[in-house]
Amino acid sequence: MIIAPRTRFTALLCSALAASLVASAFTLKQDSSSPVVINATKPPSPPEPLPFPAGGRSPDGHVLSVNNRYLLRDGVPWLPVMGEFHYSRYPEAQWEEEILKMKAGGIQIVSTYVFWIYHEEIEGQFDWTGQRNLRKFVELCAKHHMYVWVRVGPWAHGECRNGGLPDWVVASCPTRQNNPVYLEHVQKFYAQVGRQLEGLFWKDGGRIIGVQLENEYNLKGPGKGVEHILALEKLAHDAGLDAPFYTLTGWDGAQIPSRDFLPIFGGYADGFWFRTLSELPPYPNYFFTKIRCEENVGDDLRSKHPEIDALDAAYPYITTEMGGGMELSYHRRPSISADDTAAMELVKLGAGVTMYGFYMFHGGTNPDGKLTTFQESQATGYPNDVPVKNYDFQAPLGEYGQMHPSFGAVKIFDLFLQDFGSSLAPMAPYLPDQMPESRFDTATPRVAARVEGDRGFIFINNYQRLHPLPNRKNLQIQLKLAGRTLEVPRHPVDVPGGAYIIWPVNLPVGDSLLEYSTAQLLCKLDDPNTYVFFAWPGISPEFSFVPAEGSSIEAAHAHVAKEGGRVYVDAIEPGAGATIQIHGAGGKTTQIIVLTRAQALNTWKAYVGGRERLFLSTGELYFEQGRVHVLGTDASSLTVRVFPKLDRSFPGFTKAPADGVFDAYAAHVQLISPAADVLKLSDAAPSAPVKMGTEVAMAPTDAEFANAARWMIRVPHIASAGVSETFLHIEYEGDVARLYSGDNLFADSFNNGAAWEIGLSQIPSQDLARGLELKILPLRKDAPIYLPAGSRPAFPPSGDALKLKDVRVVPQYDAVMDFQP
Repeated sequence: MIIAPRTRFTALLCSALAASLVASAFTLKQDSSSPVVINATKPPSPPEPLPFPAGGRSPDGHVLSVNNRYLLRDGVPWLPVMGEFHYSRYPEAQWEEEILKMKAGGIQIVSTYVFWIYHEEIEGQFDWTGQRNLRKFVELCAKHHMYVWVRVGPWAHGECRNGGLPDWVVASCPTRQNNPVYLEHVQKFYAQVGRQLEGLFWKDGGRIIGVQLENEYNLKGPGKGVEHILALEKLAHDAGLDAPFYTLTGWDGAQIPSRDFLPIFGGYADGFWFRTLSELPPYPNYFFTKIRCEENVGDDLRSKHPEIDALDAAYPYITTEMGGGMELSYHRRPSISADDTAAMELVKLGAGVTMYGFYMFHGGTNPDGKLTTFQESQATGYPNDVPVKNYDFQAPLGEYGQMHPSFGAVKIFDLFLQDFGSSLAPMAPYLPDQMPESRFDTATPRVAARVEGDRGFIFINNYQRLHPLPNRKNLQIQLKLAGRTLEVPRHPVDVPGGAYIIWPVNLPVGDSLLEYSTAQLLCKLDDPNTYVFFAWPGISPEFSFVPAEGSSIEAAHAHVAKEGGRVYVDAIEPGAGATIQIHGAGGKTTQIIVLTRAQALNTWKAYVGGRERLFLSTGELYFEQGRVHVLGTDASSLTVRVFPKLDRSFPGFTKAPADGVFDAYAAHVQLISPAADVLKLSDAAPSAPVKMGTEVAMAPTDAEFANAARWMIRVPHIASAGVSETFLHIEYEGDVARLYSGDNLFADSFNNGAAWEIGLSQIPSQDLARGLELKILPLRKDAPIYLPAGSRPAFPPSGDALKLKDVRVVPQYDAVMDFQP
């Protein structure tokens, strides 16, 4: 998790104020009818080996390697997607389902912190059982062909108490340096981790391919810095933590040895750690730049320290902490949208990223400690108070496995990278001749290209979090390639505000060449040979082909025209029946399907029933050994469209009318309507002023909840094989809410205006039978807390806002399509 130094908070605010004075002076720097010029004629330097060995061979001969530009798998460029999921923050019994959800979302590598305090809270008493069973978690990832990247600290952060260091370690010696006592403790911890992971590394035939040591490490001085990192590396090797790749976070003045380690980078849409209680100014992660450390980007979008960029450029551009959302702190509670998360992915891919890593991809809940709670807090010397239990992080997969809207938005890119990442990885990034002049420049188009030879992809971002960008009129890109200059598209188009899109350039499709399209490439199937695209709303899809000799191109319900050796297909109405057929001279046909973006958000791809298939569904899908699980809280979402078409039926599903090239099946489930019994027990006492820490407001203590408003909630027992989860849906006005059974705290919420969902399967049945006690503290009008726009309630004359608005029990249905014989 990235935390910026305090000086950055001040600099951010001061520079924002200064820049805002001139923001209104920006005018369109180029005529709206002139193209954006990107010169990609100069090829990059050929990939070179790193100055130290990295990579490894598995016992069955598969090789992972890396050069100074990208990763390789069996000699083929590889651009994987990594997603963070903390096994110790999720129930062991549900790990497998969640891993399969991640896989369905296009994740190829699961990264996870190993929080030392979770495993050795009491000195010498190691606990690797239950949801702390690291070995079982890694074995389940391997079972489903997912790679694993373990982040072993010993200081990990992750909003964990002491950054993950046990209290007894912190009390016994100076930490994060070559203190002999500290290193002895670390040696024992690493040895334990090594025993848990024995035989599971790539060299052993396992799936662990990466190890990260430490996190956000910038300490300098005797026994610190590089000297300390190399000491940790030796301890890790001695413990058997032997992976193809070793990484260190590369931001905030990182101390990175000249050998053995790859620096990794990250960036977020917002930060709970910022001291400001206002909206942030335009954030640099929505601008194309080759600067890898977000804190190194000035308001003028130029590097503050070019020497750092020069060091970073010696390594491939790998990320591990691109924000999949954002945690909430007591004083700052940002709301992160699906577009906030997905637009960053597009921008970083356009800027040259060669491994995209989400933090977090899956949220969770802090486990109970034997001695203390495990959250970061000001009381333990850390700068922020985060919830005691909740670590939802607004991630694509939430605290209880819910697929948030961002899941579909990033799945669009992750499916693309599964099929075309090997083409994108070696492509060098190129930026336009004219770049935005500052973070407040809304006039200059934000465009980039990745190119290798005469092939590539154009990236367009017309989205900025919290600062809407105008419709971009008459946009056209003049891409100067080694062989020719290409104008994409042939006639300028309008790009709506909020759009972020990728256009292919000179993509081989069948035996013809797709010169460009103004639809975005989503994925492909080999059988039948099918490419799937989607159209962004407001941008009419056009395809320009250079057909092979003897081939023909046809498209029902579209306009096909031949001009100057090209075949143009436009006037397409995107949908499940929008297809383009490319008939090769040898009789082979390649098909293009052009979906709507709404359909693309609900597209899934998996190998099921003996072949790769596409699925369209507004339900939440995951795939398990020939079975397709279709989850949904709305029975109408449990319809699945399948391509290629099937000549069969499925128990529990009714064949529906075909939709274009897709067969359709509707699940029939037994609907249930459970209701919660809610009884108010007491009103809240008058609130006291919010207490201040050194810089920001402090979260309420446990004792303060004695003054909270209280309700008893009883939930009916649901015994239905077709229900996979039951959510308690709570909407309230107030400050902080907690859910108890007796003295057991199960869930908590820092209110930021969003509904609060609790997965009841994670609460023991005896506690549900006893009833759940909801406690809510009022929000004071004068509380020094940042809330997103529109989420601050209307305060009564008392100045305290508190209202329980809605409590519902929401079943999640699970309909299963069984493709097994």
